[in-house]
Amino acid sequence: GEAVAEAQKAGADWFHLDVMDGRFVPNLAFGPSVAAACRTAIRGTLDVHLMVERPGDWIDPFADAGADVLTVHAEVDPHLHRTLHRIRDRGVQAGLALNPATPLAYLREVLPLLDLVLVMTVNPGFGGQSWIAGGEDRVRRVRDLRDASNPGCTVQVDGGVDDATVGPAAAAGAEVLVAGSAVFGGNGSVTERFRALQAKAEAGAAHGAADRT
Repeated sequence: GEAVAEAQKAGADWFHLDVMDGRFVPNLAFGPSVAAACRTAIRGTLDVHLMVERPGDWIDPFADAGADVLTVHAEVDPHLHRTLHRIRDRGVQAGLALNPATPLAYLREVLPLLDLVLVMTVNPGFGGQSWIAGGEDRVRRVRDLRDASNPGCTVQVDGGVDDATVGPAAAAGAEVLVAGSAVFGGNGSVTERFRALQAKAEAGAAHGAADRT
């Protein structure tokens, strides 16, 4: 609650909760009860990222906990259409996450069903990892697909977002940038770190918009 309050005071209006099952990713984190507790403190968007092998099992528990967005991974779900429809039937926005080496063909097939596409720029499972080289190009290709097929879908980036990468990520077309260590670790206050990232993201977005016009 204190971390949420501090981030909101800095200006954050999206909160990204990583759910890990120890199988799809080699780590454990955050169940529905934590999401429900966060929901009581969050005034903005509660964005739940399901890094789990059986995402369909967790749609109802996290929807009941108050998630605004539920993102599932293309790599683990053989029935993506059904899962995405189930999420939207619960009145929750549906997102699809793509690991760094996952072909974008997965995205093309379901893009009309999506409210959000999450481009992973690290291999998921642990915080504090470094941005994988070439991430900006992948974000740019996803943004082009989004613009052509579903302009209402949000492009999100997660992994290695920091002072050096936030501007290029926004310039490439990312609209929501997930930052953990860069906001809650390092020197200075949460407010100082958040606002420095925000300023660089806004400058990058303006540069990218100019390039696309």
